[in-house]
Amino acid sequence: MTELVPGEVVHDDLSTSAATRNRPLRPRTRRRALVLGALGVVYGDIGTSPLYAVQSVFGINGGAVQPTPGDVFGVVSLIFWSITLVVSVKYVTFVLRADNDGEGGVIALAALARRALSGSTSRIAALVMVLGALGAALFYGDSVITPAISVLSAVEGLEVAAPGLAGAAVPVAVVVLTALFLVQRWGTERVGRVFGPVMLLWFAALGAAGLGQVIHRPGILLGLSPTYAVGFVAERPYVAFLAMGAVVLAITGAEALYSDLGHFGRSPIRWAWFVVVFPALTLNYLAQGALILRDPSARTNPFFLLLPGWAGIPMVVLAALATVIASQAVISGAFSLSRQAARLGFLPRLRIRHTSAHQSGQIYVPAINWVLLAGVLAVTLGFRSSARLATAYGVAVTGTFLITTALFLTVARARWGWRTVRLAAAGVVFGGVELTFFGANLTKVVSGGWLTLTIAVTVLTVMLTWRRGRELLLARRVEMEGPLSDFVADVRAAPVLRVPGTAVYPHATKATTPIALRATVERMHVLHERVVVITGRTTDVPHIPWPQRLRTDHLGNQADGIVHISADFGFLDRMDFADVLRHAAARPLRGLEVDVDVEGAWFFVSEPVLRRTRRPGMRAWRKALFIALAHRDGTVAESLHLPPDRTVAMGTRIDI
Repeated sequence: MTELVPGEVVHDDLSTSAATRNRPLRPRTRRRALVLGALGVVYGDIGTSPLYAVQSVFGINGGAVQPTPGDVFGVVSLIFWSITLVVSVKYVTFVLRADNDGEGGVIALAALARRALSGSTSRIAALVMVLGALGAALFYGDSVITPAISVLSAVEGLEVAAPGLAGAAVPVAVVVLTALFLVQRWGTERVGRVFGPVMLLWFAALGAAGLGQVIHRPGILLGLSPTYAVGFVAERPYVAFLAMGAVVLAITGAEALYSDLGHFGRSPIRWAWFVVVFPALTLNYLAQGALILRDPSARTNPFFLLLPGWAGIPMVVLAALATVIASQAVISGAFSLSRQAARLGFLPRLRIRHTSAHQSGQIYVPAINWVLLAGVLAVTLGFRSSARLATAYGVAVTGTFLITTALFLTVARARWGWRTVRLAAAGVVFGGVELTFFGANLTKVVSGGWLTLTIAVTVLTVMLTWRRGRELLLARRVEMEGPLSDFVADVRAAPVLRVPGTAVYPHATKATTPIALRATVERMHVLHERVVVITGRTTDVPHIPWPQRLRTDHLGNQADGIVHISADFGFLDRMDFADVLRHAAARPLRGLEVDVDVEGAWFFVSEPVLRRTRRPGMRAWRKALFIALAHRDGTVAESLHLPPDRTVAMGTRIDI
């Protein structure tokens, strides 16, 4: 919903290229396109984990994990069962069911949990939303690290394929990452259409490389048994615990998978996982284990050493493309998360461009795109290698896993009615595995994990400050606005001077009086002959026809010339209040005519001028941060496409 106070979402109309060139597809063709798009956008992150996961496990603590049969089978088993339990069972099978009006991600899940707990105390509901904000903050930290480590790990393959080019890894990574963020404006549908075939080729290459090695050493298939993971933990508990800190690299991307739910839908994501991604990953991890058993020195870079010599350079190129695509999962996930956070009042108003005529979740958020690019480049130039970045990786993503599990169990209990036994089983299995991952990654805090935690704390501070400041601002506005019904009654009881013309007041709700309207009467002691209050709301359908879009209320008396119009917009419809007025005047709305001078109407908006005071509610530094964010929030007139030559912005001082 578009509210005319800081903190809401500004929806741009669909770009001409996407709107006019996207022809309707048959359902089956559309489904295949979504599955291919999901391969290109959703699974890039987890799909490129074989590049560095096994290598990182055998590199921890200077080689604590040894290339012995017990350790190798144990590591392969840990990786396979981590993927199975966390990704296949938890996320793909269960968590994807917890969509919030088609949207996924930890913020959407928190909002769903809050609705499910509608009968609980406000304190519990607030705690749920804080957990969602914390999960989102951790996801942003992961979104900065993932593109950097993915692309660096791919271009570092030059050290194996062409050692003389090893020094070019960082410059190449910077160029590749910059190009990736530049193409985001195309939108995930078009990006997925380009990236999908590349990722299909990538997973085919993973599976083919893995299958050849497994055929030559079929004994490695024993690593699929959970007994080897249990035996590894039992025989070498401390080493296994440290190994879990690197094994988690094999499941990074699972949270992005859920956050991208709104981009493609549940079914395409599931089909892509079980038919293509999961089998290919399993074969490749088994093959890397088999290679290390055959040649222990291969543990330094088992992915590229798995390949025949002639395939080195082509695979580096394909890996570079795949890791660029891998970054897409967290980038598009961050876009979805940001829109949800803005809708729930955790972030300032964001300019969002819808990039698909078919999926409401396919969006591009310019501000988030450029902030992420700056963070990713800083991390890439600061750490300069995937091995160093691996020490910073894991803390944020495992923290998000735990928060998602807690919120999912809340939804399962309150919304789906899961019994205690089922909840306990899910909590022990998912929570136990993820607590182990989280504990193992806490050992990385000093060596690099502090980075993602610092990003998360910064983002969380901004989100909670904005939400609290917005609550204070809304409370102050409600005090100043007063009920619209009372204002209309006062006008009828003590008539003011009516001047010719039409005045339009955009406002967030019919319940209260626009400050600009109250100021017109109190300061200028006049009121226009025709007064229109318009409230706009964005829905999750692409288009709403004009006859179904508008509702009119004359607030009890058509003769006083004061009318309220509610306008519903599809997510691809341009939110233009001048157009609303034009269509309202052109036809009777449910028997109520709006008699206004459309072309001569003036629009009056209230632009709050915030002043920090000693009023209770928030610390002084947080008030200063909120005011600074509000100053960058854009104007109401721009977001509603009001005619600049007939718009009056009335400054209103509000003390917070």
